[in-house]
This record gives sequence, structure tokens and C-alpha cells, in this order.
Amino acid sequence: MAFLSGLLTIGLLLLLTGHLFSITWLQQLHNDAMIAAAVMFVMIGVMHLATPRKLTYMIEGWLPYALELVLISGVLEIVFGIGLLVPAARIYAAWGLILLLIMMFPANIYVAVKQLPAPGGLPAKPWYTWSRLAFQPVYIAWIWWCVR
Repeated sequence: MAFLSGLLTIGLLLLLTGHLFSITWLQQLHNDAMIAAAVMFVMIGVMHLATPRKLTYMIEGWLPYALELVLISGVLEIVFGIGLLVPAARIYAAWGLILLLIMMFPANIYVAVKQLPAPGGLPAKPWYTWSRLAFQPVYIAWIWWCVR
């Protein structure tokens, strides 16, 4: 839900900025949503690289090379996030992010089933960890809508 809050906040701030300063490009919700997604994925990717050990618990014990997988996912989130802003790479970046979200889904299921804390110090309450699963398709739809 923190990720969704970031998407919505950044997107709405960009939309407001577009209207306040008459920036036509930022007055289009589609563009604001794309920039918001790029910013959020780059931020999450940087977090994966800066503090990878805080995320390995999500896959340790059932996937090998947990640290390496967290680092790789961080790099991919940054690369694909930036790719959303490059017109020639946008569709490939979107597909990359969608596939990455699908591949990360089992880790989120594991966190919910094992009643582990959500990443980033977010609540470990079952209602929160299970509700996070419902937002994964929302993020996929958001990305697809941005590049359609």
C-alpha cells in the first residue's frame, strides 16, 4: 500500500504542477502516471541495492542466492523504471516490470503465509501482508495503462 500511496501522490502532484504552470504534457494523467511509476520503481530499486539484507528474508530458505536475487531485482527495477521514460524502450520496460512483478508475487505470498513483517518495516499484521497481494495486479494494470 505504501507503493500505491507513492504512485498516487507523485501522479497527483505532477498533474497539479501541470495545471498550475500550464505544462500541457503534465496535464495528461497518462504521462503523470508513467512518471510516477518510473520514480517509484527507481526508488524501490535503489532501496533493494542500498539495503538488500533487509529483503532477503522474503526468499531465504526456498530460493537459492537470496542476496543476489534481491540485488538483481533492484537493478532491474531501476533499469526498467528509467526505461518507462524512454519512448523507444517504454514497451519493453513495461513488460520487464510486469514480468518482475509476477516473479516477485510468490515472495509476497510467502511473507503473508509465514506472517512475516512487510518490507521496509511496514506492519506484520495479517490484514496488511495479505492485502498487499491484492495490489500486485493494480500495479501491473497501472504499468500497462501507462504504455498503452
